[in-house]
Amino acid sequence: MNVVDSSCWLEYFSGSKTGEQIAPILENVEKLVVPSIWIYEVIKKLLVEVDEDRAIFAAAHMKQGDVVELDSDLAMYAAKVGKEFRLATMAERIIYATAKKYNARLYTQDKHFRELDNVEYFEK
Repeated sequence: MNVVDSSCWLEYFSGSKTGEQIAPILENVEKLVVPSIWIYEVIKKLLVEVDEDRAIFAAAHMKQGDVVELDSDLAMYAAKVGKEFRLATMAERIIYATAKKYNARLYTQDKHFRELDNVEYFEK
């Protein structure tokens, strides 16, 4: 299974070099776990920087994966994981907890994750 950080989703939708590298992961929707907060993050950014049509297209693609809602169990696990791995933000805690819960590889451009287990880091 794979979890992809919002920064990599945005690279994919922009057609950048990093986006091309991550494309095979994002296009394999059968193995894709999508935290619902990333749908918010990606759509928010695309609405501001691109347009509504592109945002709707992105949401439709993201929803093809296994969308994981933030429920109370995941929230509690994220708090614990965040403390254990010294992750500062709520989003960082949720994304890493989701990856760990689903035994998924995390793809990211966030330096905070670079040294953690089961993470593939892409330079910005």
